[in-house]
Amino acid sequence: MCGITGIFAFNEIGRFNLPNISNATETLEHRGPDIQKVYVSDYVALGHRRLSIIDLNPEANQPMMSEEGRYQIVFNGEIYNYKSLKKDLSQKGVVFKTESDTEVLLQLLIHEGKDSLNKLNGFFAFAFYDQHKEELLVARDRYGIKPLYYLEDEDRFIFASELKAILKFGIEKKVDSNALYSYLQLNYLPAPMSMVKGVKKLMPGNYALVKKKSVEFNAYYKLEDTFKKTFEGSYEEAQIQLKSLMESAVEKRLIADVPLGTFLSGGVDSSIISAIASKKVEGLHTFSIGYKGHSFFDETEYANAVAKHIGSKHQVFSLSLDDLYDYLPDLLKSFSEPFADSSALPVYALSKLTKEKVTVALSGDGADELFAGYNKHAALYRLWNPGFKEKIVSSLSAIWKALPKSRNNPIGNKIRQLHKFAEAYKLDPQDQYWLLASLLNARKSSELLSNNLLEKIDFESFDLWKEKLLSPLKSKSINQALQLDQELVLQGDMLQKVDLMSMQQALEVRVPFMDHEVVAFANSLPESFKVNGQRKKMILQDTFRDILPTKIYNRPKHGFEVPLLDWLRKDLKSDIENKWLDKDRIVDQSVFDWDEVQALKKKLFSNNPEDSHATIWALIVFQEWWSHYMES
Repeated sequence: MCGITGIFAFNEIGRFNLPNISNATETLEHRGPDIQKVYVSDYVALGHRRLSIIDLNPEANQPMMSEEGRYQIVFNGEIYNYKSLKKDLSQKGVVFKTESDTEVLLQLLIHEGKDSLNKLNGFFAFAFYDQHKEELLVARDRYGIKPLYYLEDEDRFIFASELKAILKFGIEKKVDSNALYSYLQLNYLPAPMSMVKGVKKLMPGNYALVKKKSVEFNAYYKLEDTFKKTFEGSYEEAQIQLKSLMESAVEKRLIADVPLGTFLSGGVDSSIISAIASKKVEGLHTFSIGYKGHSFFDETEYANAVAKHIGSKHQVFSLSLDDLYDYLPDLLKSFSEPFADSSALPVYALSKLTKEKVTVALSGDGADELFAGYNKHAALYRLWNPGFKEKIVSSLSAIWKALPKSRNNPIGNKIRQLHKFAEAYKLDPQDQYWLLASLLNARKSSELLSNNLLEKIDFESFDLWKEKLLSPLKSKSINQALQLDQELVLQGDMLQKVDLMSMQQALEVRVPFMDHEVVAFANSLPESFKVNGQRKKMILQDTFRDILPTKIYNRPKHGFEVPLLDWLRKDLKSDIENKWLDKDRIVDQSVFDWDEVQALKKKLFSNNPEDSHATIWALIVFQEWWSHYMES
């Protein structure tokens, strides 16, 4: 796991940026604290920060060069099937100097080029340069587990693991108004968007072939194809195959030359990963996080039960609001573009504390988007298969609207969910999905922006993007909704969150559920195997019921959340009023509308906060990002 950056200059003007490679690489130190190296030629510069995981020998450092000096590679990620690929290459006469997966990837690209991408089982972002052809191949893994930003203009092509590295090349810094409009609705930015105009994210499963006179983008993998195959076997046969695939996926991700453990929240997903890993690793270390004095958010009871059941060496990090407050400055600095999923904070804390014990951790991310594990999926199923109760809930929309709503307690949260369900009941499937996937609607997002920003938004372009994004949802189909989740929520929010927060601590987090064989199998299953009116993630729960304690099955779905509302109302109130959302700052900045910000703050401190704290948090994250990267 590492950080990469680089530049391909198209002309003499672009070449002026080559000396910036060292400073750009330095910004990625947290992703690879072990060593920094750069490669510079006439028109290309590559930078790499290494976190040593496989083959700790200095010969495995990057940029890695081929024997004769023609080829260079910088690579972020892990290739889990590198040993089998190495064996095949060795049989063809390739001689290896290291035991690293980087050298295997280098040689595979030398011999097979971009056609080798579909052979890779792992997560990655890399740049491969052929000095003779003067071609740069840049690629990203199938699901966007590893990030890759880029900027293309008439003078240069720049890429990096994080936006902050691209900013070091002296690019023009302007907020992308369409991206900000999207951010306010979703609280994150899905690919290809970034918050800086002109900078984009390479789409998952895509590559770019960069030459002096052209940049060609293509897909080597299409997620939609995995939904076209249909599993023909029985439910029991599917369970057998799923168990085999998951055991293989976990085992592949246990390869490391450094200490390894698992995240264990007490939910089904992380419990499955931990239970499988405990069979392969004696004395497996597992880690979870809890909150002192906030039982509604604390899940350590279930994590402890799983740890006892599988016999792992479990450690619980119990945090207070003061502890979270202490982490806040570093957390906010870590966002080189705004990212407002507040569950990033516990992932940050968990990663920081876990890093003290291990260098690699496995997590259960991805299971909800593959097997329909969110409350959203249960809601969509009921919206599309309504019975008497669903019709009653929808008819009481005015009552739910009037009652106090909050994510901070069970009753307020249930009222919030019922109100959202009643609102969705009136809409068509695509609009239902968007409502359940977003935190702020289009109207409120527009009202929150200043007239200055509104004038810059290309609403027609945004609507076309949204229409294309939602196009897979052609009928009332849970599998079609899951495709949207994997293309939108998974890559834009969940995987980005894990990468950002773990790499800030130089902790590598691996996600077995995102093994491409597991994904292909899950997406081939009929939706009746995943969700019905009473249960979510049916086949996943049933398949591993024999290796998990009964206790974790008798509990409500709970996200990896923080007691954000209490925190904003108390510890952060002064900073909200006098720093982030101060009137003079908002007016001078000319990004947000002061009257709407003032109304939002009033809502936050009222008896009916609803989801105001989520939007306030999004504004705080944006303001900190603006201070660190746009004003400086």
